[in-house]
Amino acid sequence: MRVLVIGTGFGKHAAVPAYESAGFDVEVVSPRDAAAVERGLDSGADLVSVHSPPFLHVDHVSAALDRGRAVLCDKPFGRTAEEAAAMCERAREVGALNFLNFEFRCREAWARVKELADGGAIGTPTHLSWNWFGNGLRGREHGWINDVDLGGGWIGAYGSHLIDFTRWLFGSEIADCGGVLRIDDPKDGATAEDAYAAWFVLDNGATAAQDTGFAAAIPTTPRAVLLGTDGSIELTADTRLVLRTAGGEPQTVEFERPGRPDPALTTFFTQVAEALRTGTQIAPSFDDGLAVARAMQRLRDNAVRVGVPS
Repeated sequence: MRVLVIGTGFGKHAAVPAYESAGFDVEVVSPRDAAAVERGLDSGADLVSVHSPPFLHVDHVSAALDRGRAVLCDKPFGRTAEEAAAMCERAREVGALNFLNFEFRCREAWARVKELADGGAIGTPTHLSWNWFGNGLRGREHGWINDVDLGGGWIGAYGSHLIDFTRWLFGSEIADCGGVLRIDDPKDGATAEDAYAAWFVLDNGATAAQDTGFAAAIPTTPRAVLLGTDGSIELTADTRLVLRTAGGEPQTVEFERPGRPDPALTTFFTQVAEALRTGTQIAPSFDDGLAVARAMQRLRDNAVRVGVPS
């Protein structure tokens, strides 16, 4: 089975080895080389995996769909909810299998949280709190990720994963959200947030809070807490899960620290391979990408901005 990977950043360095581990034959092209992209799209790949910057997603996804190819697109799904809707609609018109790279659903620790929640380990899940600050954007040269018009911003880069996980975990869509967008490491011309704090209310009444950024002076340890009517689940650094219930002893599960490429990518791409073999549409799909894009747009529309242009 052959995959065309459009992307020489995350695509080349993370997606390619994961695809190879999942048994794919891989061709890589630069998203900035239009001729190479066209040749690759015409080469008969079973799957086109789009890892170009968000401002190129519509062009690359549409070109692949126009050729009847199955498509996997990275997050964030385009620059706006309108672009996401257009790609989603085109995939439906063509009838092509489509996948959205919310691979963290397949991270072992995150999947265990979902399994425990679905199994009633803490009763009915009611609230998810997520807190993490990294420093990968601090001091980094200005690029598309700092430009909101190009699809940049920490909400898309990381928050999209958290929003998708929140929807998936609670089995419900985002009804409303708001918060604060910040630029913690100002750069000339920066228009996209590198940090945000947000609240979410879901259709089923559950709530969530995310406080995260990627331009802190010093990184912190990731910590997530899921509250339920009968207990809680605490996940620290994606390596230590503690289940607590009223009247019971805490139960601890340890996980290996995810390496690079993240094993979750190989797990997801293996599921994609099986979907291609059987012609079965699986999630996360473009529909999930669109739902997250709409929630991200609502968050940006409602948020207070600190150092972020309106």
